[in-house]
Amino acid sequence: MSFFCAGSLPNLLGFHRPPADRHRAMFVDRVEIEVVAGKGGDGCLSFRREKYVPRGGPDGGNGGDGGSVILQAENGVNSLVALAHRKQWKAGRGTHGMGANRHGKRGENRTIKVPPGTVVIDRENQFVIRDLATDGEMFIVAKGGRGGWGNAHFKSSTNQAPREKTPGGIGEQRRIILELKVIADVGLIGKPNAGKSTLLSRLSRARPEIADYPFTTKFPNLGQVQVDISRDFILADIPGLIEGAHSGVGLGHEFLKHIERAGILVHLVEPAPIDGSDPLENYRSIREELRLYKDSLEHRPEVLAVTKCELPEAQEIHTQLQEEVGHPVLLISSATGQGLAELKQQIVRELDQSKNEDAPR
Repeated sequence: MSFFCAGSLPNLLGFHRPPADRHRAMFVDRVEIEVVAGKGGDGCLSFRREKYVPRGGPDGGNGGDGGSVILQAENGVNSLVALAHRKQWKAGRGTHGMGANRHGKRGENRTIKVPPGTVVIDRENQFVIRDLATDGEMFIVAKGGRGGWGNAHFKSSTNQAPREKTPGGIGEQRRIILELKVIADVGLIGKPNAGKSTLLSRLSRARPEIADYPFTTKFPNLGQVQVDISRDFILADIPGLIEGAHSGVGLGHEFLKHIERAGILVHLVEPAPIDGSDPLENYRSIREELRLYKDSLEHRPEVLAVTKCELPEAQEIHTQLQEEVGHPVLLISSATGQGLAELKQQIVRELDQSKNEDAPR
């Protein structure tokens, strides 16, 4: 009699279990957090108490201002993932004033780093507070409370011994939504298993999870592609689209939202899909999903490429696709490297053209 572990049953039946996702970095492009600025320190009520100074005056110091919460855009921060697991961000409190005219210390500011292109939205009233578009741009999203006055502040010619002091002010508190308007210069789109993750790994230093089962990519992977010593661009591997994505099938809305936040699109067509589907129909299906979700996506600049050109079916699909779209289609292979240099140059040309069209006239 033979025995086997229950965990091995899927393999005996011919199924392949995806590798664990445990160590994979998640991409996040929308988070909701609460920001709380620090309270100001209270003012101090104090009088000098020194030997041989019978008429000591007021010497209560002011409280320190509370710290503020600051948002700052910074190149190199490519995702909001660092904020996803912490819902509240607080700045430091100001300390209280003390006698001998000692003022309280100002509370420490809390600076939150976000990617350039982050839109800051007020959660309660749903209006845009700020669009952090460029590297280094920053603003105070929650201002710290003002420190209270000590009684020394109130001394005057008519009030030599004031017994007044004020408490520190309350810091601002609000709920905000941080949303990435642009996640990459270029977005890779296509059906699941079209070769997007493999291409990203060949063009950049990104090392996405790659396997032969659908939906290997659940979140966009970002990589920096170096064209030459002075030119590079950010490439995003967008999870594969399926029919019905525009109406929310699967994670359709999330996938399409990622595509909307990429610049130009590189559409990869697999010449021999493992599910036996028609490559040309797959191309038409994705184009239709883009159109149904938002008209502007249908007209987004697109570089079209047939992948895995080492396969015998690739040349025929390449010819048919060129005839259908009426413009040149690239033939590439991530395995052999064929056509990748031409692909990068075509992407650069499209980026330059889009930049010129967006420039003010």
